Amino acid sequence: MLEGKKIVLGITGSIAAYKSCLIIRQLIKKGAEVQVVITPAGKEFITPITLSALTHKPVISDFFSQRDGTWHSHVDLGLWADAMLIAPCTASTIGKLCNGIADNMLVTTYLSMKAPVFIAPAMDLDMFRHPSTQENLQTLQKRGNHIIEPGRGFLASGLEGKGRMEEPEKIVKALEDFFREERTNKDFSEKKILITAGPTYEKIDPVRFIGNYSSGKMGFALAEECRRRGAEVTLITGPVHLDCSPSIKRINVESCQQMFEACLTAFPMADAAILCAAVADFKPQIVSNHKIKRGKEGLHIDLEPTQDIAATLGRQKRDDQKLVAFALETNDEEVHAKEKLERKNADFIVLNSTKIPGTTFQSDENQITIISRKGKKKYEKKKKMQVAHDIVDELSAIL
Repeated sequence: MLEGKKIVLGITGSIAAYKSCLIIRQLIKKGAEVQVVITPAGKEFITPITLSALTHKPVISDFFSQRDGTWHSHVDLGLWADAMLIAPCTASTIGKLCNGIADNMLVTTYLSMKAPVFIAPAMDLDMFRHPSTQENLQTLQKRGNHIIEPGRGFLASGLEGKGRMEEPEKIVKALEDFFREERTNKDFSEKKILITAGPTYEKIDPVRFIGNYSSGKMGFALAEECRRRGAEVTLITGPVHLDCSPSIKRINVESCQQMFEACLTAFPMADAAILCAAVADFKPQIVSNHKIKRGKEGLHIDLEPTQDIAATLGRQKRDDQKLVAFALETNDEEVHAKEKLERKNADFIVLNSTKIPGTTFQSDENQITIISRKGKKKYEKKKKMQVAHDIVDELSAIL
């Protein structure tokens, strides 16, 4: 997948810079053309002569050539490349990329880059976990950069990580996977997909609510997967602390009623809806205008059902639309999922179970069973980004 690809490899001042030689060798072996751009600090760890011998190209470090004063055009590099890979990328460079501090050739090249950018962080664990570094990484990802982190592939919504740079073969594989998906997986081009995510909060009084533990990670992973495959995505989300790509149309809501109204507005224009949100099933009949004070007596709250978003959209669904619903069960999982499939008029149900440790709420992993009228498919426990891929594949087969 890298045959004929032009790769700008950025190298920064990290002890992991020696691994850039292995990255170059693998890229060239797979048919890529590599141009190295190195920071002044990077040259303290690996010599440009070594890098040039591998790439058969002069290494670019300064704005002007020391030999004849020739200007190195970062703009031309941005137009030439099919991808930019910064590996290793230090905390300092991450901060500069995030804030546009163009004080070296690598950062100016990044700011001029028209191609996708991949960033492989490399630093000690404390630096990696520091809120400044994490905030910068999240910002870079939100802007469309691809963050490659050990053990997790592209950075998802969590903040875990070892800090060390991912191994060269896995970095190169990330580029291969990207170009393979770019070429083959645009099956949702010109499709409009509605996705719900996160919890809903149903107010008891101005400071209390009925809710659940949903983090929104599964719904956001689905939104990113659909976007990557070419869809125009509308994401209606309850209260969560997650970011999404700028190209996703995000609608923030709090209550079931607000999500219900937003879905009714968006669904008629959608080709499919994936209802991943953990919507509260009940809400207080009466919401106090003031904080309810503690008393000697117990507190009694009368509840009433919330709007059934899935059932309403199921009734409104046209023949050319598809509906995917989720079911989180604690017992008799498949029986309840099959009943829900019919009640909601869904095309298939994504079944989760609270019995599987380390999945569902707050977790970065999930294990699902897809229930349709044709039968069921069971999947292994995976990262939610991979689970999203499986779900969208199933939708693609019927859309």
